[in-house]
Amino acid sequence: MNAIRFDDCRWLKHRGQSAEIVLSSRIRLARNIKGLPFSHWASSGQLEQIIERVQEVLPKCKETKDMEIIRLDRISSLDREFLLERHLISREMARGQDFRLVAVSPDETLSIMVNEEDHLRIQCLRPGLELRQIWERINEVDDQLSDHLEFAFSPKWGYLTACPSNVGTGIRCSVMIHLPALVLAKQVDRVLNAISQVGLTVRGILGEGSEISGSLAQLSNQMTLGISEQESLERLEKVTRQIIANELEAQRQLMREARLLVEDKIYRAYGTLKGARIISTQETMELVSALRFGRTSGVLSEIPYETMNEILICTRPAHLQKMAGSELPPKERDVYRAQFIRQRLN
Repeated sequence: MNAIRFDDCRWLKHRGQSAEIVLSSRIRLARNIKGLPFSHWASSGQLEQIIERVQEVLPKCKETKDMEIIRLDRISSLDREFLLERHLISREMARGQDFRLVAVSPDETLSIMVNEEDHLRIQCLRPGLELRQIWERINEVDDQLSDHLEFAFSPKWGYLTACPSNVGTGIRCSVMIHLPALVLAKQVDRVLNAISQVGLTVRGILGEGSEISGSLAQLSNQMTLGISEQESLERLEKVTRQIIANELEAQRQLMREARLLVEDKIYRAYGTLKGARIISTQETMELVSALRFGRTSGVLSEIPYETMNEILICTRPAHLQKMAGSELPPKERDVYRAQFIRQRLN
């Protein structure tokens, strides 16, 4: 069984637009090869045929020729969880059924899941609010792959996908956004509930099926039929910018009306993170959320956003065990997590 090596998440080292509120942007495209059944209905032989065709094509395309191929049935459950925490595969892929693989670019900003719900899930990820830049790249990847693979397409319905909700463009655009002031001011439910009225949905940090925590929410489009890719991008970006404005206004209001309470929350979080010997994943997320608020509001300016983003990703259970080089029971993970955070902050 092959083991996934642990490296720093390189895209976390960079800052994108609106990095004080938006951690990352991502676009996924769902594509299926014409003439073959969708993954859940395909036979073992057909699934292997899809894998072989994709592996044959990737080296022929400029954008994908250097990608690393990882067969998910040949790695451990810990490694699959690591890839999920890294946002390189979905929860569905992390279950590790046979005849599945993921291809990952050297900088981890591009990945292609093979035989998930659809034959291909092409994904591009960047820090900050970078939807337009991502679209330019992923559209080029899609064009290059389609030169060698004929995708299932209907003149009436667009790209055909396993789930009807993806039919049409097959695009899913999302942003990971941090809203601590709206949470503290108890305004976040009102803001996020309004999102569904404009064709968007809200999820947690690990996407579909995960809970919102640490004041982090993932916003994404719902409509893929009867709307162009460009319209989906523009709608999500417009709503995101409005939410950013709401969050920054809530921060200013809190600093005017309850500055001491906000500062106390921020410095208590900083002190706990710098000194804790045992800390859970959930507590880490809540405390780092307070630190990010401190940086955005100007209360605590010495900690880079990149460091805080790294802590959010690298203190998750699978990452800690990969760093430690062995599986750790929960109590030992809490100790190791605290040690990692102290090293990064001190």
